[in-house]
Amino acid sequence: MSYVIVMDSCGERTEEMKKDSRIVSAPLTMQVDEHFFVDDESFDQLDFLAKVAASPNCPSSACPSPDYYKKAFDCGVDRAYAVTLSAELSGSCNSAMLAKKLMQEEKPEMKIHVFNSRSASIGETLITRKIQECEKAGMDFDSVVETVENYIEGQNTYFVLENLETLRKNGRLSNLKAFVATALKIKPVMHATPEGTIAQLDQARGMNKALVKLVNYLVEEVENPEEKVLAISHCNNPERGRMVRDAILERIEVKDVILENAAGLTTMYANDGGIIAVI
Repeated sequence: MSYVIVMDSCGERTEEMKKDSRIVSAPLTMQVDEHFFVDDESFDQLDFLAKVAASPNCPSSACPSPDYYKKAFDCGVDRAYAVTLSAELSGSCNSAMLAKKLMQEEKPEMKIHVFNSRSASIGETLITRKIQECEKAGMDFDSVVETVENYIEGQNTYFVLENLETLRKNGRLSNLKAFVATALKIKPVMHATPEGTIAQLDQARGMNKALVKLVNYLVEEVENPEEKVLAISHCNNPERGRMVRDAILERIEVKDVILENAAGLTTMYANDGGIIAVI
């Protein structure tokens, strides 16, 4: 029995995942003014960040097409899985669901499941890793789906943004609020709700204080950390990522740790210096 995992490119692929032909990235695209970026191996994070900073306009993104997912599923395997951005944040999940429908009309015997991560970024990475673990353990398709859906239910996602400009530019934050927050150096501590939406947990004056609060929330809310993998994504700031990792590991023991630089879409929203932590 063979399988493929199609993870949209908001999820960061580890070096091991990049070497595994069974894990395929479905790239989103981004636009800053007249500049287009594909969220794949060609993505230039520093160039993108510079263009976003220089533009008065909000960068935009487009999810992978159903056709892209369908072609990724149709690679001669028995089972296909998709891992997507939260359906509340992107059309990626809907694209994958449509691709599943089209694929199974042609090959009704093929088993396909779309996992709505209800998260983003490194949260998708952990879900992909969990699917790999289940497949390696020899689980049947239905058991993989049940195990991974339960895993998603127990996942917690937290993040702190260095820069609020993208949220301001796309209308999710008023100009006045963004100005006041910037002037006072206020950093919101955010999390993903169980439904996959974004909500503010807290705020602090200064990045370091906000990250301390992020660490506190994660440590206090996690259950059975010794059984879980901690994953951290940083946007162009590995030192900050390591600092958050070490602060968490001083207080809890975990099964494993993943630390990755942000992919393209995560970069668009996290901005330079943003941190996402998932467990």
